[in-house]
Amino acid sequence: MAISHPAEASSPWRAGWYRFAHALPSPNFGPRPRGATIDLIVVHSISLPPGIYGSDAIQQLFTNTLDWDAHPYYDTIRGIEVSAHFVIGRDGALRQFVSCDDRAWHAGRSTWRGRENLNDTSIGIELEGLEDHRFEAAQYETLGSLCSAIALAYPVTGIAGHEHIAPQRKRDPGAAFDWPGLQDALGWPDVFFPPGVTRSRMPADHGPDARPSSSRAP
Repeated sequence: MAISHPAEASSPWRAGWYRFAHALPSPNFGPRPRGATIDLIVVHSISLPPGIYGSDAIQQLFTNTLDWDAHPYYDTIRGIEVSAHFVIGRDGALRQFVSCDDRAWHAGRSTWRGRENLNDTSIGIELEGLEDHRFEAAQYETLGSLCSAIALAYPVTGIAGHEHIAPQRKRDPGAAFDWPGLQDALGWPDVFFPPGVTRSRMPADHGPDARPSSSRAP
């Protein structure tokens, strides 16, 4: 499927690959359906093993090179084949595993605003972290820049967490994720976000002073 991109030679995109990300191509991808509109960004969190940061385990998982016997937890996911378009490390480092023109395997069974099978129409971004634990300021900085760049290249009309598109199965990125801060950074309207996560939609006891600091580690 042909995807339209900005024509300027200075565009940071080349066939769905972002120039400012370190490319680590994954075999876990496929073509998007003909005519699919890539208009949703899905935010995830991942750490392998859970709560352990800084190893190469995530990139090994997404490139099918993980040693399943290296940790007892890996036996619970043995043989799984998954991917996301991007992973943002705790230090803000950005890695890309699948071209945004292609279909990564990150959403699974999912629904958003009446549409299903969101792998077909979304771009998946994984933050290295554990659901309900705070993320780092460097991660939010990279995420904001990346989302802005994606929206310049694709007709984005929404951004949601995995928990919002698969609420019966997933909880990531979790309650500590700073949705109002991300909205402030992006300048996108409330309608782009899931209900209840933006500052104007949050209960009074969840105002700015109640939000977790994005600069502190879990």
